[in-house]
Amino acid sequence: MQFGIFSVSDVTTDPTTGRTPTEAERVKAMVAIALKAEEVGLDVFATGEHHNPPFVASSPTTMLGYIAARTEKLILSTSTTLITTNDPVKISEDFAMLQHLADGRVDLMMGRGNTGPVYPWFGQDIRQGIPLALENYNLLHRLWREDVVDWEGKFRTPLQGFTSTPRPLDGVPPFVWHGSIRSPEIAEQAAYYGDGFFHNNIFWPATHTKKLISLYRRRFEHYGHGKADQAVVGLGGQVFMRKNSQDAVKEFRPYFDNAPVYGGGPSLEEFTRETPLTVGSPQEVIDRTLTFRDSFGHYQRQLFLMDHAGLPLKTVLEQLDLLGEEVVPVLRKEFAAGRPAHVPDAPTHASLLAAKGAGGDKGAQTGRA
Repeated sequence: MQFGIFSVSDVTTDPTTGRTPTEAERVKAMVAIALKAEEVGLDVFATGEHHNPPFVASSPTTMLGYIAARTEKLILSTSTTLITTNDPVKISEDFAMLQHLADGRVDLMMGRGNTGPVYPWFGQDIRQGIPLALENYNLLHRLWREDVVDWEGKFRTPLQGFTSTPRPLDGVPPFVWHGSIRSPEIAEQAAYYGDGFFHNNIFWPATHTKKLISLYRRRFEHYGHGKADQAVVGLGGQVFMRKNSQDAVKEFRPYFDNAPVYGGGPSLEEFTRETPLTVGSPQEVIDRTLTFRDSFGHYQRQLFLMDHAGLPLKTVLEQLDLLGEEVVPVLRKEFAAGRPAHVPDAPTHASLLAAKGAGGDKGAQTGRA
């Protein structure tokens, strides 16, 4: 089981001070958060991709390459790579390069994004979002696995005798998660390729999340990649902690009430009741997170959103201390208990390379490292 954090990179005014960080401060804060994640023993740091204010993470591979040079164990990922508006040729090259720089500590999450105007900014039509996602990933999948590619599709110019460089490290492409919160087509796509499926369920009740994950699991088995409970699932979550639950609620409330994604909607109490958002003590976070396994089955990756809504860096680093010292060690133990031996761990470069050496097909490459 992998535990980590993801950032959406928002630049938001702190409602308690009225101060808005500069873009430079926010970028450096994300780096500090990633370094802290490794320090406290987390497994993964993931960054989103956005091309509009109030976000700053427009170039994930640049940031992750910098973090790679300053870390040793941390898996570097994206919490969305826009498969719809990025050229798959450039994705194949950028992430293979990052693989080499990070000695394989790289995977990525494909998604369509949640910002409609980004499509015309990159010459695409949002009405073609699903077809773009399907076609572009098909090409990317081939570029990483075939040394010479001839290809023709609807949304970009044809390729003739094209070789993407550098080739993936050790001949093993980065593992891909397909992220979606509402599209069964994307769950189907993940299942077809035997890739991972990540449901960022931060705004959704468990009943909604369970439908897509169940679909993905059934179709994973249908395509012959393993049993349904062997499908590779990741989940998002949001937490804010203090030693005392009442202190956590009191401190987080102004951030919740004024955050662009929350403000003006349901109350904090309603939101925590209906979604995975947990505001309270470390034990409450542990108890709530363990319910995810009950709802969705054994899964492989849990990422938490912790640096949003204008929370100052000092507070976020304190949250990471609590997460690493009091929450994740308990979760590792509890999630391991009763986990069937045939349910794989999250893939890593080492496990994928071992599966390749053993002659395993892609569906079998999710075995334990």
